[in-house]
Amino acid sequence: MRDVLYLEEIEQAEALLKPQRIEVLRCLAEPRTCTEVAALLGQTPQRVYYHVKRLVEAGLAEQVAERRVRGINEGIYRAGARSYWLSPRLVGRIGLRRARDELSLGYLLDLVEEVQADIAALDRSRPELPSIGVSGRIRVPPEQRQQFLGELRTVLQDLFTRYGGAEGDAFKLAVACYPDDPEGESDE
Repeated sequence: MRDVLYLEEIEQAEALLKPQRIEVLRCLAEPRTCTEVAALLGQTPQRVYYHVKRLVEAGLAEQVAERRVRGINEGIYRAGARSYWLSPRLVGRIGLRRARDELSLGYLLDLVEEVQADIAALDRSRPELPSIGVSGRIRVPPEQRQQFLGELRTVLQDLFTRYGGAEGDAFKLAVACYPDDPEGESDE
């Protein structure tokens, strides 16, 4: 099972974006038959099979085994991924790209779309896919945002220069600052 399945086709999105199918996919986090999923969801096996068949056709689930029960072959299915990401290209860009103002929400949205597409394109068949993640909270008064961006750019440029050689694993670095949810604050 993949960690992420990046959906770029409208047919996949249509198959996924039905509440009952999402529930079926959740049940298929572990390999199960349609009868087992039906029991979990309180539905008929036929109804579940209809949804599983559509999910398999769309490449969102897969048959992983088969067993014989009372003279009938019963498929065992599993979700194709732990997470499903919808490509922003499914909707397409509405309007023109915003100015490349690094302090704007439009710039941040463009950056997130780029990061999402890059991550989705990674070769997940490699046993150990090197990655680095850092997250934290900061507070920057509005009048110091430009100064903060300048200092951040200087620090990053130093890192790019220091680690910009030809040896080692190649990484792409994207830094995003966005409003924090004051309700979700914790002592990190």
